[in-house]
Amino acid sequence: MSQTFEERLNQMLPRIASADFLTNQGLGNEIGFWIFDYPPEREMDMRAFLRDVIEPVLAKHQPPIRSASVNLFELVIGLLQERGLLDKAIEMQQNKGDEAALSALRSVLKEDKIAQKLMTQIDLSNIDLLILSGVGAVYPMLRTHTLLSALHPHMKNKPLLMLFPGRYDGYSLRLFNKLDEDHYYRAFRLVPETH
Repeated sequence: MSQTFEERLNQMLPRIASADFLTNQGLGNEIGFWIFDYPPEREMDMRAFLRDVIEPVLAKHQPPIRSASVNLFELVIGLLQERGLLDKAIEMQQNKGDEAALSALRSVLKEDKIAQKLMTQIDLSNIDLLILSGVGAVYPMLRTHTLLSALHPHMKNKPLLMLFPGRYDGYSLRLFNKLDEDHYYRAFRLVPETH
């Protein structure tokens, strides 16, 4: 029997607040990368849950669980603004189309560069958990499976949780439950759908 979105949400906090999760126990020497996949149509509910429940509860946990939450869309927009490219990219997209704009931005938005930028925005030594959101909004500027691979050498022993609007089956990511699958097998599903 499948669990509802709400039932799965209710299992998130106990899971990410557990000592096993925070210390990467029981993963068989794998990195602590986790994906919480959810129906894309529940994006606004997921955002509200992150803002109103996850972040405040982790901060009030005893002892407090220090988390950093990064919206990937905001990260990319900030990077483009810093480089003076945002207005140019928007103009190019309007005049020449999506493909031309994406092609022009590809060198700036390489996933290894995004991973490095992300690491400059968080103090890895002072957090217990990194939470990534904004996956759907940042597509197609950023591919999450490639970003996760680029983050492997940076995260050391810190767990990472990606909130993913689509489907992850342990082997591949299917954004919005529609786009072609991207193979990625080095993450674990945070909460399975079945009992």
